[in-house]
Amino acid sequence: PETGTRAIDWVFPHDMTVEKFINDILMVVFFFTGGLEIKREVVCGELSTPKKAMLPIIAALGGMLMPALIYTLVNGGTAAASGWGIATATDIAFAMGIMSIMGNKVPVSLKVFLTALAIADDLGAILVVAFFYGGSINFTLLTIAAVVLLGVWLNNRSGEKRMAFYIVPAVIVWFLFYYAGIHATMAGVVMAMMIPMDARFSRS
Repeated sequence: PETGTRAIDWVFPHDMTVEKFINDILMVVFFFTGGLEIKREVVCGELSTPKKAMLPIIAALGGMLMPALIYTLVNGGTAAASGWGIATATDIAFAMGIMSIMGNKVPVSLKVFLTALAIADDLGAILVVAFFYGGSINFTLLTIAAVVLLGVWLNNRSGEKRMAFYIVPAVIVWFLFYYAGIHATMAGVVMAMMIPMDARFSRS
């Protein structure tokens, strides 16, 4: 039946390909683990001071603005001029994957810097789409996602450490981000920021 088909498409889109599966599902897990590392470094590590935290953000801005400027200078006044937003995207996930494979051979500070840069760049790309290429963002679903995230944040603040209270909302937020037109990797980053830093049980 048509109704059943629509339900299946909502849960698992019929146009899902291997590329989309990697980009929108596996990369979410990758960015989730990266987000956890960033949170740890912000709390008590390499990004614990405003000066250190601003460096990857400034680098991400430079990596977005300069390509966009060059693209505009080359294509200004042509039919392709409006495509400057494409040049702002800096896909460094491949470099992050290589560093993960190399393990301890790569300095922790470099891993943290590149991960923070990737997160800042993804957020910047989302803002570019929202403000300059309107019509592709579903703000209703985005608002619902914000309400879910507020509930998760309140759980965190209340001291809740049971993972069920974070995993279930994470799946919901992924769906909402996916259908809202937000790159699903941001769901992994946002949920990583919500995970409690303290262990649920004492080691003693």
